[in-house]
Amino acid sequence: MAVVDERRTTSVRSERSRAAEQAVWVRRHVRAAVAADFGCALVAALVALFGRFQEPFHAFLVPYQILTVGLPFVWVAAIAISRGYQPRFIGLGSDEFRRVLNAGITLTAAVAVLAYATKTDIARGYVVVALPLATFLDLAARYALRRRLHRMWARGRCMRRVVAVGHRASVADLIRRFRREQYHGMDVVAVCLPAGRADAEEIDGVPVLGDFSDAELSVDQSEADTVAVLSCPEMDGTTLRRLAWRLEKTGTDLCVAPALMDVAGPRTTIRPVAGLPLLHVEHPELDGAGKLIKSLMDRMGAGLALVLLSPVFLVITVLIRTSGPGNVLFKQTRVGKNGREFTVLKFRTMVRDAERMKTQLTVRNDHKGVLFKIKNDPRITRVGGFLRRYSLDELPQLLNVLLGDMSLVGPRPPLPDEVAQYGFDVRRRLVVKPGMTGLWQVGGRSDLSWEESVRLDLRYVENWSLALDLQIMWKTVAAVLRGSGAY
Repeated sequence: MAVVDERRTTSVRSERSRAAEQAVWVRRHVRAAVAADFGCALVAALVALFGRFQEPFHAFLVPYQILTVGLPFVWVAAIAISRGYQPRFIGLGSDEFRRVLNAGITLTAAVAVLAYATKTDIARGYVVVALPLATFLDLAARYALRRRLHRMWARGRCMRRVVAVGHRASVADLIRRFRREQYHGMDVVAVCLPAGRADAEEIDGVPVLGDFSDAELSVDQSEADTVAVLSCPEMDGTTLRRLAWRLEKTGTDLCVAPALMDVAGPRTTIRPVAGLPLLHVEHPELDGAGKLIKSLMDRMGAGLALVLLSPVFLVITVLIRTSGPGNVLFKQTRVGKNGREFTVLKFRTMVRDAERMKTQLTVRNDHKGVLFKIKNDPRITRVGGFLRRYSLDELPQLLNVLLGDMSLVGPRPPLPDEVAQYGFDVRRRLVVKPGMTGLWQVGGRSDLSWEESVRLDLRYVENWSLALDLQIMWKTVAAVLRGSGAY
């Protein structure tokens, strides 16, 4: 009996220690976010006050002085109402930024309505400067905080310790994803497999601590703070509900992955029907007004980039001319939307007989699957290596975008012999135009395996939106400047 009591005491202490450690860095991050929000609103209010009025401390302007002092408090309250400080949104850029934007839009609308309802004459110049500037500064501050948190996660600090519950293949995939994408801040520290299959000692170096019934005990043994339940028939509604009740006592977070993977939140909604929470999945937006806007953005963006980058084109042309014999541009047949072939344009980065040498280098292919990529490819010229490292060789594809064969953002444009080896699922990549950049570009470029490249392209197709395109283009700049994964 004493041994049982001792175990219970140790378990309680472990739970408290784990919860306390998790709460410390969460509180610190939330406090930093509150301080950043307050400071940004104060700076914006001061800029509006001094920019709008020549004598900001005049007695006549006392209402605006009070408004300047009060705006930071109101701003923090507006973000809190928009749930901008909830721990579950920490590190999730899109959700975090959306809540800041919602706060800014809501507060601006509230000021306009109140001013109209009370017939208060507010200086438009003050409002037009203060609230948009507060929103912009706050978005920048939140981005900086998010990058700081991602750097900490990349060093293995402040990670959420996860117990993965599911089948071996799903668990192994989750472990690999979290290790490859550490910016998610999650580390799988233990595994629970279905009953009768929990005889393995470990999966990819992560210990197996039992079957599904041992999930609660595994949390205690591994000092985890989160349980991730992957899709599996053994974990039915009743079993999952009982697990949630047990985890509730220890304050352990529970995450459940639906059977339909790689479908983003905007396409899914929960619809309670007859007491059942049904997950409704919208079809991807492959046509309509959004695609028309995307096409206009592609043409305008490509045209503007061609004009602005014309000096860069000239310098690269001179460098390629001096690097050896051969044309400046390399032309190759690629497969576009709905399987239609087109000629892609790139700056030449290889020697003149590169295609002939390809058959001799097939045995050195660094990729499994249909892709052909070689690190330290002997066919690449010295200038070509530099161009590839920073993706400068792909700049002529702006002409392909202008002609409508490609998009600024989309799946990687494949070769015809690659498409000939596509299975049914992979051909899904061809329902949209290929892109100069995409999730494959910001996710690792040539370092990605064939399977991972396909998964990212399919995720893009299934979850396309204008916001996602803008996010990918923003991340592409950082990926290109790093120069990693390009060969």
